[in-house]
Amino acid sequence: MEHWETITAERQALADTLDGLTPDQWATRSLCSEWTVHQVTAHLIVTLRNGLRSFFPAFVAARGNFHRANAALATRAATRPPDELVADLRNYADSHFKPPGLGSVAPLTEVLVHGRDIRVPLGIAEDRPIEPWRDALDFLVTPKARRGFTGRSLPSLHYVATDLNWSHGSGDEVLAPAVAMALAMVGRTAMLDDLEGPGAGVLRGWAGG
Repeated sequence: MEHWETITAERQALADTLDGLTPDQWATRSLCSEWTVHQVTAHLIVTLRNGLRSFFPAFVAARGNFHRANAALATRAATRPPDELVADLRNYADSHFKPPGLGSVAPLTEVLVHGRDIRVPLGIAEDRPIEPWRDALDFLVTPKARRGFTGRSLPSLHYVATDLNWSHGSGDEVLAPAVAMALAMVGRTAMLDDLEGPGAGVLRGWAGG
């Protein structure tokens, strides 16, 4: 299944959000705690502009560490002014780049998660469709998501999204809206209070660990 139409729409919507932010907002710490809003935006457009030409040298320089390579590329790209980054996000919104070995669900998950990384700490309401998060959740519970997203195996729980007809796994039940569930799976702590059920404490501890 391809997700490019949805990805394009989410990138364009995020560009609309970013357009007109103040310098203080660009400097705000995102939910991706190592990065500001400026750096998260830069991260999103690095591979859209240059594809693997930009990633492989950074990957080699980071001695094969995916996260360090990403951080280095984002830091370098964040030296560019915000208006250029927003323009690039619009211009490359329809890019079909995807990481090697991963399908279009990877860039879908990336723009969905990073959209929340930016909007939540800025207190910006998000009126975006919830349905795309179904495929993101399907992806996040797979071993492939450990590369660049979850980083490690998720706890053995029965995950249930309360606003989608979606569930996965077995064991103690943890219930949450799809966005809160996905953010917990990628280690964000901002919406952990939205988790409920006997497995909620386990997922909270995992996400915050």
